[in-house]
Amino acid sequence: MAVYTQVTAEEINAFIAQYDVGEVVSFKGIAEGSENSNYFLQTTEASFILTLFEARVNEADLPFFMGLMDHLNHKDIVCATPVRDRAGNNLKTLCGRPAALITFLNGMAINKPQPEHCRQLGGELARMHLAAADFNMSRANDLSVDGWEKLVADCADGADRCAPGLREILTGEQAFLKDNWPTDLPAGIIHADLFPDNVFFLEGKLSGLIDYYFACNDFLAYDLAVCMNSWCFEADGSFNVTKSTQLLKGYNDVRPLEARELDALPLLCRGAALRFLLTRLYDWLNRVEGALVQVKDPTEYLTKLTFHQGVRNASAYGLDIK
Repeated sequence: MAVYTQVTAEEINAFIAQYDVGEVVSFKGIAEGSENSNYFLQTTEASFILTLFEARVNEADLPFFMGLMDHLNHKDIVCATPVRDRAGNNLKTLCGRPAALITFLNGMAINKPQPEHCRQLGGELARMHLAAADFNMSRANDLSVDGWEKLVADCADGADRCAPGLREILTGEQAFLKDNWPTDLPAGIIHADLFPDNVFFLEGKLSGLIDYYFACNDFLAYDLAVCMNSWCFEADGSFNVTKSTQLLKGYNDVRPLEARELDALPLLCRGAALRFLLTRLYDWLNRVEGALVQVKDPTEYLTKLTFHQGVRNASAYGLDIK
């Protein structure tokens, strides 16, 4: 989440007047995140997130995102869900941007996840994968191998300003993954961005998932790799094998992992680390003047990538399921 497009009180009042959600009491921009403009909105009836989709989001993908959230909600996956206006629309336009009013979930994100949080996340991720299996829309992952190649090219000239030698590291890693990326793993719809700030807990229990705007079709185990990178490293860059074990165990208890998925985990984790290193680097090199947005440190994911490059098999991640 972030704010690139500034919205006035008059514009928000006129927008909300088209819904049966009461009158606007307050609204505030949300700085966290990097992709879209988001406002926390309180009405006389409930709380919501108002999202304006920015230029990096393909407008043609929005029906997929809206439909997926609605589908998962009806499958008892607690997730933020688009609200329909009086005419039945869950996508509208505000300030020249596609916009949606999204339900607000109770709970809070965990800044320092513990092993039990990781176990709960793994179970909910598996349940989400199973629940999405019969969703009748699809979307390719444009931030997979082909997308990484383009991002490496886009970032090449400025990469060494972020870290010495980074351009060569990115070029070599992208080529390696292109040559070795798996082709035959179980696939389906994944969240693809399930960082701790996209998972809410209430009284110690997982209470919901948000921000499905990178959801796509890809290997199910790749979603686990994204989570391992974002949940299982400590602030000093060290890998916490206890957290990783609990994440994998929670997932495997709901949807048993195949041997080929476990064998592919080191590659998938390298790919997930490269993906977020590249998108963070791109944002670091292309900061938007005046935007209310937190630009994240790309080198955090360089450290994670380096760790995964040294992993020879999935046992390094802590859980021997075989």
